[in-house]
Amino acid sequence: MPAKLPKHSQTPEQVLAAMREKKAADADWRGGRTFSLVYPAGDDVDALLREAQLLYLYENALNPFRFPSLRSMEVDVVGIAASLLHGGEDADGAMTSGGTESILLAAKTALFRARAERGVKDPQMLVPFSAHPAFAKACELLGIERVVVPLQDDLRADPKAAAELVNERTVMMLGSAPCYPFGVIDPIEELAGIAARRNIHFHTDACLGGFVLPFFEKLGRKVAPFDFRVEGVSTISTDVHKYGYATKGASVIAHRSRSTLLEHQLFKFRDWPGGGYASFAMAGARPAAPIAAAWAVLHYLGEEGYLRLARRLAETMDRLQSGVAAIAGLAVVGEPEMTLFAFTAAEGSDLDIFAVGDAMDERGWCLDRQNSPDALHLMISPEHDRIVDDFLADLGAAAKVRGPSRGGEARYS
Repeated sequence: MPAKLPKHSQTPEQVLAAMREKKAADADWRGGRTFSLVYPAGDDVDALLREAQLLYLYENALNPFRFPSLRSMEVDVVGIAASLLHGGEDADGAMTSGGTESILLAAKTALFRARAERGVKDPQMLVPFSAHPAFAKACELLGIERVVVPLQDDLRADPKAAAELVNERTVMMLGSAPCYPFGVIDPIEELAGIAARRNIHFHTDACLGGFVLPFFEKLGRKVAPFDFRVEGVSTISTDVHKYGYATKGASVIAHRSRSTLLEHQLFKFRDWPGGGYASFAMAGARPAAPIAAAWAVLHYLGEEGYLRLARRLAETMDRLQSGVAAIAGLAVVGEPEMTLFAFTAAEGSDLDIFAVGDAMDERGWCLDRQNSPDALHLMISPEHDRIVDDFLADLGAAAKVRGPSRGGEARYS
């Protein structure tokens, strides 16, 4: 039975009380028991984000001429992201609502570029098996055939396989930095090199890594090449609302060259009575609050703050990975390079890893399930540094559980 509009008005107190009652059943991300979905960076950041969003709660980012402050902030956010990714003087881009929209726009850019430059009419996209489902969505919406690039034994996209699959119909190739399932960085240099030799658009999906890997590198940790320093990388997506610590609705698609942004991403339309219309995003009207929050947090934290948070992330990641690996019957999947990883039943173990997940659910932890292989998945935020010992203690107890899980499909973020 669908909901119906209430016949009578309610007081603000009644409405808010009903919302709080619903919210009580949500995951406890403030207590550090949820991995992924929310990326808290501290109470001070939360307070700033609330104020920044309230300041721009009602504005519409569709028209930069009416709200020039929003345009100025968006230009700043894009410029900061492109600079972190080592974009040159010609680098440019736009803000979007999230990684999925950034990826859709990268695919749209690649498709229109291939049509204009190479006359491609029956497009294909080479997509690593571990790439985010947003690429499959882009293929479905834009009428592009998705061709899967298999993974190597190290769980990274196989460049040799990609070289055999690429052809004159290929409009886009891509790699992840890192991929969501395993936290590893694809061999961007090799993949982008293949694309460059054939004038094919290459996209690095750094939605997760764009605001972490540059600071890991500054901390002296080894980071595989992934950004605009790699020849052949055309566009990069990076989410400010993940490890940029902004509120939801803030991502950036960065272009190596402003020309691809203007010629192939920008939508322009005049054939109607309402005057000229142009948009860099998929949406028309856009909320202003995420732009304001992104600008605020970038300036509040600065390089110093992001380095501090990256150090916390790295230390927490090392503690969790080594702690999980030390529990009998469990093994980390692959060799994760960033702040997310999966773990599974160790070879020869009789553990049902999803039964371990069920036991952790009962203890109040929210772990994502995934497959190929069956595994549990963690995405670490800076605030997880305070729950490491409790988590590992509960996981050690859960790993002693024997018997089948409650079943069901793997669950993803």
